[in-house]
Amino acid sequence: MSQRNSGVTSQVVNAHACPVREVLDRVAGKWSVQILVAAAHGPIRFTELERSIEGISRRMLTLTLRNLERDGLVTRTVHPTVPPKVEYELTPVARELHETLQRLTEWAERNREYIAEARAAYDTVHRPELVDA
Repeated sequence: MSQRNSGVTSQVVNAHACPVREVLDRVAGKWSVQILVAAAHGPIRFTELERSIEGISRRMLTLTLRNLERDGLVTRTVHPTVPPKVEYELTPVARELHETLQRLTEWAERNREYIAEARAAYDTVHRPELVDA
């Protein structure tokens, strides 16, 4: 029986892909990307993050920051003041990720029109009901 038919190949691929998929799911999330971008220029306070990310709830910001901290992408520093001052900062690994996100953003900007044209051409052929709408 070949590897293809035995499921061995898919098990190997899935074993390798699962951790990668988990990391990508975390860092590619809507809020994670925005937090990483907002914190890219140095330490930032919770309230500054909250104000700079439109539509994020306090709870979602808190949960996302905890996950990013757990993943080693953000450090949380509590300064002993009254009230306590808490700052978040990207780790070196997150700074590297930010550079990658910047390149991806630049690619998206360069290819935005091409993708829009490709979608329109596809929809004309495969989804004509959307073209007339």
